[in-house]
Amino acid sequence: MSAGLVPVGCADVKLRTPDPRTFVGSGKLQEIVERADELEAAIVIFDHDLTPAQERNLERVLARRVLGRTGLILDIFAARARTHEGKLQVELAQLQHAATRLVRGWTHLDRQRGGAGRGQGAAMGVTGAGETQLEADQRMIGTRIKRINERLARVRRQRAQSRRARKRADVNTISLVGYTNAGKSTLFNRVCEADVHAADQLFATLDPTLRQLELPVVGKAILTDTVGFIRSLPHGLVDAFRATLEEVKEAQLLLHIVDASSPEKDYHISQVDEVLAEIGAECVPQLLVYNKIDLLDERARIDRDAEGMPTRVWLSAQTGEGIDLLIQATSQLISRDVIETTVDIDPSQGQLRAELFALGAVVAEETSEDGVIHMKVRIEEHRLRRLAGRAGIAFG
Repeated sequence: MSAGLVPVGCADVKLRTPDPRTFVGSGKLQEIVERADELEAAIVIFDHDLTPAQERNLERVLARRVLGRTGLILDIFAARARTHEGKLQVELAQLQHAATRLVRGWTHLDRQRGGAGRGQGAAMGVTGAGETQLEADQRMIGTRIKRINERLARVRRQRAQSRRARKRADVNTISLVGYTNAGKSTLFNRVCEADVHAADQLFATLDPTLRQLELPVVGKAILTDTVGFIRSLPHGLVDAFRATLEEVKEAQLLLHIVDASSPEKDYHISQVDEVLAEIGAECVPQLLVYNKIDLLDERARIDRDAEGMPTRVWLSAQTGEGIDLLIQATSQLISRDVIETTVDIDPSQGQLRAELFALGAVVAEETSEDGVIHMKVRIEEHRLRRLAGRAGIAFG
């Protein structure tokens, strides 16, 4: 299991209205107690968010740890975070979740408190003996949340600065999004020849990864791999990962990766679209990428709309089948003002010639007797004007 736990039993509960004290009714709760004792379960997980009171009451009756949906997801995220930024984001979400569940037990966060009324703790306003444990815990968590938010604010500023630099350099950003375990990281590695961790488990990748990608006609682009989405992604996680998810909102194109072999693929698509709307990315153009066709009787292909623009690409990130079609469709969707024209280049302007070939823009070329190179190119007009201007060539 993704959380490192081994499931030993499962129970379905049908409720019209959750019990405000224990979520499930008394009869079902007794059944869960007996079943947990029989299986010697160490923890009981509910696939639903529990209130703090419900968690406490359930733990008292069950005599074992109880986790709600958000608590389980946070535990998985904590195990997956590898970079400093990822760990900060997860810790922030955990603290925000814990702040509503304080009873005691958070004293390990206290690094400032000295003796009663003296030392560093007094200087910071921690009163010591006259302060209740709950108040001290709330103070410590609040202080830690403030510090993490300050660090993440710096991360957001750095990311915004990087995005501005990419825009000035006319570099497109493409973001991979999709339901968790749809194969985003495997596709990312295949397209970019990267080594991002990929595994058949939920949230295998939490930390954002950026790699350079070469596209025909368009040239250099930045491809970003982000955290996988899931049904009812907790709001605390959305807030904590906002610095990362801003990369999605600012992208020129979203590659929405779908597990084509999943019977719930349509539901997964709708859930991803809900999260995109929540972070303000619902208007960013999307290309649906149906992955894992190696598990189906499907062929690699591009589906197009009535105007000939790509809407879906069918491929297998595992085998590489259809990756060339994805590159082709991506280039077509993010390229603009594409023209076919002829550019005359003097032999001394070899740098421009090399750049046009690097872009994959050259359709044909021939050299006249006087040494002038006549190049037929297919390229975005604004990009050609910039390159020609830099080489001192008048264009148009």
